[in-house]
Amino acid sequence: QVQLVESGGGLVQAGASLRLSCAASGRTSPYVAGWFRQAPGAEREFVAAITWSVRNTYYADSVKERFTISRDGAKSTVYLQMTSLKPEDTAVYYCAARRDYFPSAAYSDRNRYDDWGQGTQVTVSS
Repeated sequence: QVQLVESGGGLVQAGASLRLSCAASGRTSPYVAGWFRQAPGAEREFVAAITWSVRNTYYADSVKERFTISRDGAKSTVYLQMTSLKPEDTAVYYCAARRDYFPSAAYSDRNRYDDWGQGTQVTVSS
């Protein structure tokens, strides 16, 4: 199992930037780590993913060019740098991890991830 702890959420104005962190720990490293978000009344949706070893990155269309996912190997931490934030980015952001291989076409499928963090709230005011 991989334990995940998110941090870095908060209340910001539209156009601001915010960086979320996800500290991973456990006996094994993930194969892939991802960020998902869930707004009130909505389903949890994919934001971005990164493969642990090769560091290939994948993004939802809604956040491309604004969000960047990265990984610090020494700290076993995954980051989500968010810029040009919009009110529609308001949600609880969750870090997720999958321990073994699965195809990149499925990285946006929340049901394919094994481990989840507790979530961190991001609120963007207009």
